[in-house]
Amino acid sequence: MNTYLAKIFIIIGIISIVVGILLLFNIKIPFGKLPGDIIIKKDNFTFAFPLVTCIILSFIIYIISKLR
Repeated sequence: MNTYLAKIFIIIGIISIVVGILLLFNIKIPFGKLPGDIIIKKDNFTFAFPLVTCIILSFIIYIISKLR
């Protein structure tokens, strides 16, 4: 098996464990409610597009992919 792929799976596993622990202890994760995220609320309709959250997550994924 490719060692690079194995490293990616290990990193994804570590991130999953950390998020799981945060959710277990009911710690709020601020993603989706950052300044710059677009939220439109009307009577029976809510549209949310987390623009800044997407940019931050793509930057984190980029940094992780550059680690070798």
